[in-house]
Amino acid sequence: MTASVAIQVLPQAENTEELVRIVDEVIDYIKSTGLNYYVGPFETTIEGDDYDQLLDIVKECQKVAIKAGCPSVSAYVKITYKPEGGVLTIDQKVSKHHK
Repeated sequence: MTASVAIQVLPQAENTEELVRIVDEVIDYIKSTGLNYYVGPFETTIEGDDYDQLLDIVKECQKVAIKAGCPSVSAYVKITYKPEGGVLTIDQKVSKHHK
């Protein structure tokens, strides 16, 4: 694997229920990409071999939140990229903590 991206989407919302609904729509979009992902309490991590595809997904997450009805959205993004491969996978990072 060559890249891993973690994104925390922070939509502007009138209340907690609306915020959760919008974030859920973003997560549904991430699921639809077919890439391996992990939903955590603060962010969702996505991994793959196509760096550009991952960056496009990050952009689209913002657009999905806006289409879901929020007037603005912020995001925190973390990216690990090794063109030659060898990025630690989600499983390598967290599986030992979830047994």
